[in-house]
Amino acid sequence: MNPDGPLIVQSDRTVLLEVHHALADSARHALAVFAELERAPEHMHTYRITRLGLWNARAAGHTSEEILGTLEEYSKFPLPQGIAEEITDTIGRYGQIEITRDGDDLFISCHTPAIEAEITRTQKIKDLLGERDDQGRYPLAPWSRGLIKQELLKKGWPAADHAGFAAGEPHDISLGDGDWSLRDYQKEAIHRFAQSGSGVVVLPCGAGKTIVGAGVMAELDTTTLILVTNTVSARQWRAELLAKTSLTEDDIGEYSGSVKEIKPVTIASYSIMAAKRKGEFAHLGVLDAKNWGLVVYDEVHLLPAPVFQLTAQLQARRRLGLTATLVREDGREGDVFSLIGPKRFDVPWKQLESEGYIAPATCVEIRLELPQSERLEYAASTDKERFRLASTSPSKSAIVTELLALHPDDPTLIIGTYLEQIEALSEGLGIPMITGDTPVPQREELYQAFRQGDIMRLVVSKVANFSIDLPEASVAIQVSGSFGSRQEEAQRLGRILRPKASGRPAVFYTLVARDTVDQDFALNRQRFLAEQGYGYTIMDAAEVTQKVPKILSDNIQQSPR
Repeated sequence: MNPDGPLIVQSDRTVLLEVHHALADSARHALAVFAELERAPEHMHTYRITRLGLWNARAAGHTSEEILGTLEEYSKFPLPQGIAEEITDTIGRYGQIEITRDGDDLFISCHTPAIEAEITRTQKIKDLLGERDDQGRYPLAPWSRGLIKQELLKKGWPAADHAGFAAGEPHDISLGDGDWSLRDYQKEAIHRFAQSGSGVVVLPCGAGKTIVGAGVMAELDTTTLILVTNTVSARQWRAELLAKTSLTEDDIGEYSGSVKEIKPVTIASYSIMAAKRKGEFAHLGVLDAKNWGLVVYDEVHLLPAPVFQLTAQLQARRRLGLTATLVREDGREGDVFSLIGPKRFDVPWKQLESEGYIAPATCVEIRLELPQSERLEYAASTDKERFRLASTSPSKSAIVTELLALHPDDPTLIIGTYLEQIEALSEGLGIPMITGDTPVPQREELYQAFRQGDIMRLVVSKVANFSIDLPEASVAIQVSGSFGSRQEEAQRLGRILRPKASGRPAVFYTLVARDTVDQDFALNRQRFLAEQGYGYTIMDAAEVTQKVPKILSDNIQQSPR
C-alpha cells in the first residue's frame, strides 16, 4: 500500500487511476500488462482486471507476485480482501491442462482429478477426447487441437500447448545488410517468439512489425505463408522483404484474386482465404500446397471468423500474429489467444515515443454544434440514422478547411467512413481520394505520390486504416469513424506515428458533433489510446483558429531537436 499512490483497487476487479497524479504514467504502463481500460473521463480512469488479461500476462512471463506487487506499489488503500487470492487463482489456472506429444500422437492431461472431472463433464470437450489411457492421458486427434483449446478457454482452463510444431520445409532466409539494423525491442520480440513457437507480438504502428516478421522468418529459415488485410498491404510486405532480406523475386509469391502463385514465401489476403464456393473454402488448397513452417497473421486483430476456422486446423504450424492492439470489437480476443497464441511481447507506445522510435503525437477533439435544421432531423431519426447524420454533418467541412489552412506544408490525411462524405470533401477541397472502389494500381500511384511529396493531401476511407506505409504523414483529420471502434482509432493515429525526417511532431484531429451519439462513440473510441497515455485536448469549433496555433507552437518547442 502507498497512501500517496494513484490507484484505488476495488473488490469487483476494477481499478481507479487518478489521471493527474505524478505517478499516473508509470502506473498506467504497469496496469496495461494485465488490465483493460473501461472508461476514460477527464480525471479518473477505470480499468478492469480480466481473466484473459491475466493469462496473457502470465504467457508473456509475468507472475502473480509481480502483478500483485504492481497493485501494492501504487494503491493508496490496502487491497480488498480476496483480490490477491482471486488473481493468484486465475493466473494459476493457466497451464493446469497440458497438450503433449508422444511420437506421432497427441494427448491431453490434467494436473488434478478435479479439473479432469470438470472438463470431461462438458459434452463439447468430451466429444473431442479419446479413451483415457493408463497414464491418465486422453488421446487427441490432430484436427481437434485448436478446437479443444477454444473450448477449454471458455471453461476457464487455458491449456499449455507443449505438442510442438512441424519444422516445415526449409528455406534459407537472412536479414540483409544496409543502413539499418534491428532495434533492441525488435530483437527481444523475435527472441520471445522463437522461444515459445507461437503467439502474438503487439507493437505500435510505425514501430516495425513487418521487420519483426522478417526477423522471425530469418530465425526459423522455413517456408512461410503470410496473411494480410488487402492487396496493397501484400505488395508492401513484398517490397519490405525484398529490401530487408535475402529473398528474391523468385522466392516470393502472391496469392490473390488476380494472381495464384505458390512460392517458398507466399503472401495471401484474408479475403481470398475466407472465400467460399458451394459452402466450402475455395482456396483451402493453399494451406496444403507447401509444408509451411510458419504462418504470419498481419493485423491479427482483424482476423475474420472464417480464417479462425482455418487456423484451428493449423495448430501444427508456428503462428505469428502481428498487431498494434489486441482489441477486437467482436469480443473474440479469446479466439486469438487460443488459436494464434497468447501475447508474447509488447511495449508501451509512449515508451517508444520517448526513445524516438515513433513520432510524438498530440490528439485534439474538436466539437461542433449541429445547425438547427440538422438538429431537428437528428431528433426525428432512428439511432442508426442519428449516428450517420451526426458523423457526416456538412458543418465539418468548414473545420477541415480551417485546419488545412493551419497546416499548409504538412502532409495530411483526411479520414472518414461514409463514402458520400469522402466524395464531397474530395470534390469540395480538390484533393484526391482513395476508397474501396479505387483500383489497386491507382491507390498505389496516389500513395507513392504522397510519399514523394508530389501531393500533400489525401482524402481516404477505411481502406487506409491498416498496413499503409506513409512515413511523412504528420497530420490526420478524422471526420467520421466506425461507431465506437477503439482499434480503428488506434490504427488511424498510427498512420502518422512514423518518425519524420523533418523531426516534426504529429497531430491527430477528430471532429465530433456535440451532444450526439457521435460524441458518445468518440469517447469509447479513445479508450485504447488513453490506456497508452494519450490525452485529447477538447476545444469548440469556434476556437480552432485561436487555440490550434498555440498547440502547434508548443509541439515544436517540446519536440526533440
